[in-house]
Amino acid sequence: MFPSNPFDRCASDILLFRAPLPGEDEHRTMIERFCDWLSNTPFSMTIQTVLWIIPAVQTVHILCVAVVMSSMAMLDLRLMGLVGRRRTISEMVGRFVPWVWRTLVVLATSGAILIIGEPSRELLNPYFQAKMVMLAAVTLITFVVQRQSKRNTTYWETRKAAAIVTGLASLLLWVGIITAGRWIAYF
Repeated sequence: MFPSNPFDRCASDILLFRAPLPGEDEHRTMIERFCDWLSNTPFSMTIQTVLWIIPAVQTVHILCVAVVMSSMAMLDLRLMGLVGRRRTISEMVGRFVPWVWRTLVVLATSGAILIIGEPSRELLNPYFQAKMVMLAAVTLITFVVQRQSKRNTTYWETRKAAAIVTGLASLLLWVGIITAGRWIAYF
């Protein structure tokens, strides 16, 4: 079992590769022990036992996914030259990306609550792990698109091939994130 306070251990113990403590199952990973500890915290127990919390947080999470996905779909389709050609890409970035950043804060908060409520279901799930890798990649892509648009308002219009590839990669990653998010429930 994980200690009641994970900070009681020294930094070298907080590695997946350390030797198990006496009495610990030597086949369990650090993340499995962390999930056990987290699921037994008062906050996690509250989330687990109050019946309306997880459905309410999941509803907020899904609505925020819809806001991010619709905003990014519009921007990505514009990058690919398929919609919104009357507006520059920089105008589309200015219109949609602020919604994405604000909504990602709410998504991170609702996601953290879901993780705390069901840590093993999330943290040990390969679909959740894939979702987080894709989210990191698409967040970086979105940041680069926004930064380049701010530095040079015609950057993407003058680099059409790069804009198409960037928009397509971003859109595919967002679809992958949504797909992985749905598959978390079935693993």
